[in-house]
Amino acid sequence: MNKNINKYAVEATNLTKIFGKDRAVDRVSLKVPKGIVYGFLGPNGAGKTTMIRMLATLLKPNEGKAKVMGFDLNQESDSVRQSISLTGQFASVDEELSGRENLIFIGRLVGFTSKEAKKRADDLLKAFKLEDASKRQVKKYSGGMRRRIDIAASIVTSPDLLFLDEPTTGLDPRSRNQVWDIIRALVKNGTTVFLTTQYLEEADQLADLIGVIDQGKLIAEGTSKELKASIGAGSLTVHFDNVEELEKAKKIFEEELNQSPEANLREISLTVPINEHAKAAKAIGELANAAIQIKEFSMSQPSLDEVFLTLTGKLPESEGGDEANGQT
Repeated sequence: MNKNINKYAVEATNLTKIFGKDRAVDRVSLKVPKGIVYGFLGPNGAGKTTMIRMLATLLKPNEGKAKVMGFDLNQESDSVRQSISLTGQFASVDEELSGRENLIFIGRLVGFTSKEAKKRADDLLKAFKLEDASKRQVKKYSGGMRRRIDIAASIVTSPDLLFLDEPTTGLDPRSRNQVWDIIRALVKNGTTVFLTTQYLEEADQLADLIGVIDQGKLIAEGTSKELKASIGAGSLTVHFDNVEELEKAKKIFEEELNQSPEANLREISLTVPINEHAKAAKAIGELANAAIQIKEFSMSQPSLDEVFLTLTGKLPESEGGDEANGQT
């Protein structure tokens, strides 16, 4: 029977990594279904990269166990490595070679014939829109092109599971969108993606399931919608024509919602947290009954930034971390 037949790309139980006295990853348990983008979020130093390095067989756990694509992390590490690919935070291709030469070189290393390696390189260059730069040295590529060639190099052989460790760090919005399109295409073609990112919008856009790690511990997990709902349904903002109308509305909100709205006198608006949309609708109706003129109103969900801030007490940082020791 094929041991690789199961529905999870990653199954980890109490996975732990200790550096000296620091528990960089502390008894983390998670299950990543196949065929999705799993977003792994956390502040710098939270344990994201350490977790990836363990799952990719680059670090040995001190405690716990895991299966990757159905293979035991410790007992079947060779089979794990044959099923995965890893793209780190920095380009791993040879900058002195051209993009095409890099891809051909990697193809030959993994056992392709010369003809097969060249065809695979050309196919990837076309798919990643790098044909015009195929003969140019990688050191002359832009940041976005470097990331694309690095991801292309990671999938010369199509991996079942691709670890992407902050793949769009430092990229401009256009290049970031191009990488997002690549990730979506990979998943559509059957690859599971385990993604760490410092951009919460990126996780919101791409991840089917999100895990939040802080100080080595997995502190929350769910879809983006579920995580947002966990800190409240959002807020109601109402704009008025004048301050007199605002003051009248404030009293009605306090009575109907049992909360004191936040007033913005410059914009002549009230904002109040809401947990139940039905109560918010009733409060709007009471304003109409009181003949209070509403200029406009809107209801919004919490952002993933607000979720992250609530869970960890801080937002992800764009710089720093302890990458050298594997503790990011």
